[in-house]
Amino acid sequence: MRVYASVDDIHLPLGAYPAHAQRAERLGFDGLIVPEAVNDGILGSLLALEHTERLQVLTGVVVAFARSPMLLAQDAWGLAGMSGGRFGLGVGPQVKGNVEKRFGMPWSAPAARMRDYVGALRAIFDCWQNGTPLRYESESYSLTRMQPFFSPAPIEHPEIPIVLGAIGPRMTAVAGEVADKVVAHPTNSSPSYLRDAMAPKLEEGARRAGRDPRAIEVIANPMTATGPGEAAAQAEREAAREVLTFTYSTPAYWATLEHHGWGDVGPALLEKTRSGDWAGMKSLVTDDMLDVLVPQATYAGIADLLRSRYAGAATAISLRMPKDAADDELFAEVVAALRSP
Repeated sequence: MRVYASVDDIHLPLGAYPAHAQRAERLGFDGLIVPEAVNDGILGSLLALEHTERLQVLTGVVVAFARSPMLLAQDAWGLAGMSGGRFGLGVGPQVKGNVEKRFGMPWSAPAARMRDYVGALRAIFDCWQNGTPLRYESESYSLTRMQPFFSPAPIEHPEIPIVLGAIGPRMTAVAGEVADKVVAHPTNSSPSYLRDAMAPKLEEGARRAGRDPRAIEVIANPMTATGPGEAAAQAEREAAREVLTFTYSTPAYWATLEHHGWGDVGPALLEKTRSGDWAGMKSLVTDDMLDVLVPQATYAGIADLLRSRYAGAATAISLRMPKDAADDELFAEVVAALRSP
């Protein structure tokens, strides 16, 4: 199983990215997933790649619809070239309100547009690497002009992995059609959801495109509760409850609740946010729900737990690094155990 580190603090200053990435590399992670929220995911990835030697760096995920495919292709091409092929481009649609009101960009049906977006990226990469005339026409994008002056040189590793963040069934099917990797959201990373809801949609999309669904890396992204002792692991579990309480008040994340038979929880959480009953929300995310959604064990047992839970459901997993660097030696053993055959 491949193991990715995450950048959990979305407010992490860009100046701290080099040390964060180097720590992930020392701990033995295969890669680092760089978010886009407060900081630009491309800038964070550049810093992580520049200060590491082995680590694969994925954006997880940049807001595609806030950017032209050409601009994002330029960024990805440059990062792949300077890192010797260690960069993977993770893209996602964000939500309509943010695209229109935060970025000031137009919105359209996200699954179909994402299919077009990835098609545009691959057409651009083919043009730059092989000299293929740029002639990409779709409902969402028309790219037909690439003068030699603006065309970068071919690179040694032009097969830049495309990673999709997928939540809904339509976007998951698109990931099956066009993506090399898919990153599950923390709200839909339960093994049951990955096996019974995500996998069939990935397969549906892959078969439609004539692809082998087994070639798509599925990265589980659970809110894992662990630590050197039981008290630390329990504290992580309660922190996960608080995050899930607020996240599941948003309808976009209700698919997992409905899948597990908790369909009434999302609307109840949403109603409490509207009434301002913040204190009453936490009780709606029960211990039984956390048992399913949040893997919990100490460092001594978490690797075995994760391997058994995600066998057949995911081929990779994303984990947070310890808050206390004093735990790094123990946590490196967790990473090594997960990575071992």
